[in-house]
Amino acid sequence: MDHISLFQTAESRPQRILALGAHCDDIEIGCGGTLLRLCSEDPSLEVTWVVFTSTAERAAEAQASAADFLAGVATHRVVIKEHRDGFLPYSGAAVKDDFEQLKREVAPDLVFTHYRDDRHQDHRLISELTWNTWRNNLILEYEIPKYDGDLGSPNAFSHLSAAVVERKIDLVLEHYGSQRTKHWLNRELLGALPRVRGMESVAPERLAEGFYCRKLVF
Repeated sequence: MDHISLFQTAESRPQRILALGAHCDDIEIGCGGTLLRLCSEDPSLEVTWVVFTSTAERAAEAQASAADFLAGVATHRVVIKEHRDGFLPYSGAAVKDDFEQLKREVAPDLVFTHYRDDRHQDHRLISELTWNTWRNNLILEYEIPKYDGDLGSPNAFSHLSAAVVERKIDLVLEHYGSQRTKHWLNRELLGALPRVRGMESVAPERLAEGFYCRKLVF
């Protein structure tokens, strides 16, 4: 299996990552391990982290969580919007305005967003608007395990160490106390999907995050 860098730039400047999540824990669950890995490998990264729905309680959790996930880089910005959870498609014009503002502010080399075929309506809208907004950028769609059973077959993988996966799980469980009653927020589930994706990609430590890469220029 060939291994290549996740992204490269021809310019002599820090590489820029944009991470988008509909909800306060989506980025961490979907691509948190990969972000921990990238921030550790390249402290010069510039990371913009944007969440679109929150309450005051969840926004505080998300800010604290993002600060820990991005602790390895000197330049990062965390933006937490206050759209209503579960109703993003019905706030479409306002969310689209948010994307247009981001487009003026960020020229990312790599964008993390939701899986296009995710069955959660908020996730799908963020994915659709990502593709509407950044047409000349590398986009990787991450996956969120959930009741709907909508996991697919990713075609891009980020190999992770056991230490990184444990760190990801620890941070999610530490910061999202408001979600501890949810049946999906537990160490076993958060560790299960990386095991499957690690097996599928023959990862050295048997752990990986999977992504959907629909267009790639190299």
